[in-house]
Amino acid sequence: MIPRYSRLAMANVWADDARYDKWLQIEVAVSEAWAEEGVIPEAEMSQIRGATYDLAIFDEAMRETKHDMTAFLRAMYPSVGSGARYLHLGLTTSDVWDTALSMQMVEAMTLLLGEVDRVICALEARARRHKDTVMIGRTHGVHAEPITFGLKLALWVDEMRRNRDRMERAKEVVGVGKISGAVGTYALVSPEIEARVCERLGLRPAQISSQIVQRDIHAEFAMTLALVGASLEKFATELRGLQRTEILEVEEPFGKGQTGSSAMPHKRNPVVCERICGLARVMRGNVVAALEDVALWNERDISHSSVERIILPDTCLALDYCLDLFTEVIEGMTVHEDNMRRNLESTRGLVFSQRVLTRLIESGLDRNSAYGVVQKHSLEAWTEGKDFRLLLMGDESVTDRLPSDELETLFEYGFYLRHVDEVFRRLGLCNGETGG
Repeated sequence: MIPRYSRLAMANVWADDARYDKWLQIEVAVSEAWAEEGVIPEAEMSQIRGATYDLAIFDEAMRETKHDMTAFLRAMYPSVGSGARYLHLGLTTSDVWDTALSMQMVEAMTLLLGEVDRVICALEARARRHKDTVMIGRTHGVHAEPITFGLKLALWVDEMRRNRDRMERAKEVVGVGKISGAVGTYALVSPEIEARVCERLGLRPAQISSQIVQRDIHAEFAMTLALVGASLEKFATELRGLQRTEILEVEEPFGKGQTGSSAMPHKRNPVVCERICGLARVMRGNVVAALEDVALWNERDISHSSVERIILPDTCLALDYCLDLFTEVIEGMTVHEDNMRRNLESTRGLVFSQRVLTRLIESGLDRNSAYGVVQKHSLEAWTEGKDFRLLLMGDESVTDRLPSDELETLFEYGFYLRHVDEVFRRLGLCNGETGG
């Protein structure tokens, strides 16, 4: 991922030196397990425990061998002296690579879970604050019936909580190590060695492996992150729509000195939300590549390796960046409650059409007739800019069944919002600040 979209903590997880440090940690852990078996003498083991690696040697060896692990072992040799002959004992490259990659994915997911918690916390606070902030609900982009802005945000809270659960499951799934040798048969290293190594590294042994940890695991990891990105895109798309000039119910933060256009000084564009939407596409695209990596030849080939070096760091970095951006948007956005009310009332009562329809049916009118009456007046109000309530009150077929005072009671927002508190209680959002 380019530096523009990379945050330091996540970038450090995927840095070359972080990967090499994990390779070193795994080589030492394997040697410790062999020492416990009596295979490596203590004198050599004491040298291995102090092992380091020399990047200059690594780079030179890479130019010659064109093989990361061979080069890395050469880079370790000077620091371990005679103990070098015990390094990588019984292992194949993927034992180290895949186990280290699992460690990186677990570490990355831990960071991402922390960022998801920030998003959830920000959404919860805003949902409570705007629990009773009335606005129009829209379907197909068209006015439907009243909701509250807090209810919209509470919906997002629930979705992000589900995403968090998915991420916890994915973290568990990828937390596997593999120390089973060249084709996974433990020919030169035992399952007991694998178990000891994985325990030291905070992983669990893969139930079974070939030369590699199977790539459906990595695909599930990528798919989980992309799904979180899709949720952020959904939320950001909604906020972009609500920031349209003719709607202007919500605005993402716009800092002092910020400019929206090089040509038009008045512009305040939802660029942060647009950036989230764009990077979500990258995450989804990476899922396709992760799925392509599942099918490898025989016990493995290496076609997945080059792909993973790009898609796994980039997906983690992109999501980490987007989560931080979205938290800032939610915490700093401007909510125009007056515009919400203006838009709600702009259709002159049409939002109450279903309630009028229902009450006419309850009064004994058949549904087709009731629908026809309400639709006729709705269309007239829509096309001619008239007041829907007044049109109904001027129709004797309506007022014969619904007296004016009863009809008046049907045009109240509170009817539509009377269960909002119950929804908030379900979500555990009743504590703290409420009110529009």
